[in-house]
Amino acid sequence: MKFRVERDALADAVTWAARSLASRPTLPVLAGLLLAVEGDQLSVSGFDLEASTQVDLEVSSGADGQALVSGRLLADITRSLPPHPVDVTLDGSRLTIACGAARFTLPGMPVDDFPKLPAMPTTAGTVDGAEFAAAVSQVAVAAGRDDTLPMLTGVRLEIDGDRLTLAATDRYRLAVRELSWNPSDPSAAAVQVLVPARTLADAAKSLSHSESMTIALSGAGGTGEGIIGFAGTTNGRASRATTRLLDATFPAYRSLLPTEWASTAEVSVPPLVEAVRRVALVTDRNAPVRMEFADGTVSLTAGGDDEGRAEEQLEVAYDGEPITTAFNPQFLLDGLGALATSTARMLFTSSTKPVVLRPTESAAAEHAGAAAEYTYLIMPVRLPG
Repeated sequence: MKFRVERDALADAVTWAARSLASRPTLPVLAGLLLAVEGDQLSVSGFDLEASTQVDLEVSSGADGQALVSGRLLADITRSLPPHPVDVTLDGSRLTIACGAARFTLPGMPVDDFPKLPAMPTTAGTVDGAEFAAAVSQVAVAAGRDDTLPMLTGVRLEIDGDRLTLAATDRYRLAVRELSWNPSDPSAAAVQVLVPARTLADAAKSLSHSESMTIALSGAGGTGEGIIGFAGTTNGRASRATTRLLDATFPAYRSLLPTEWASTAEVSVPPLVEAVRRVALVTDRNAPVRMEFADGTVSLTAGGDDEGRAEEQLEVAYDGEPITTAFNPQFLLDGLGALATSTARMLFTSSTKPVVLRPTESAAAEHAGAAAEYTYLIMPVRLPG
């Protein structure tokens, strides 16, 4: 195997493919990236038996062949190379990388031991890459990180005609986002699958510059053996990723969303974010920030006599009886940040029931598609007494 390629193209491809590498692989070869040259095309692939990544790019080939080397080391090397064309040569079991005055030699792993990547499933439809990436980032923030509760570590993806719905929850907050897409078969039956949140977020972010991103599904509506795939083209590089779907039942989240409100507050997001961050400085990370809403103001309080105390007051447009509630500050900040708008509405039913964050109607109109169909529900923290 021998080829020449531009430094930036190789670094981007290796970085993309390395996303699927396990931090603690069960087999040594799963820590490797497979480089395969055929004609003038180089494929860089990674696979950890759950998620796979592959990117294809054009190179000046001297000889076809395959090599398997440490993926993370290769990523570190390619990112640090000087801005010159890169010559890669396989000599026996060792891979040589030469760029300008820099030269690296890496030991190879047995190519035959590397597992075969799963085939790309059947195309379900296409979606704007940037809009899908924004939607995933808004929702994935609410996904759980406790692997003992797999149903909470995923993002539920619902396909119904030309509508996609994404939802995630960790029991303390819930994020839901809807967006339009282009289904391959508009009359196909509705499908619901559960995708690992981290893998979905990585794939969506990496393909965000694709004007048209393909979503592919096998095991429609199923779990366990089902696979979801994502593919797109960025700067002339064709990239694809697959992951197994989670074999778990997602909570019936729609019943958690209130339909009536006792009071509402319209807040300016940037000042509220800064105020929450300031008052939370005097408390432990997960200690609540208390919020007292009344006509025209919200008072924020955190801490106590033993640990320091912080207070701040902001102007808000509030409609309803005065209400006092409290939130985990990081959960509140996550929701405010995910709105991607300058103003938001907080919708209350009572001080102890979930609060809904949504963009205001004017902000939603300005950010049509980016925030207009986003809902973030957060559970309040019970206050003493």
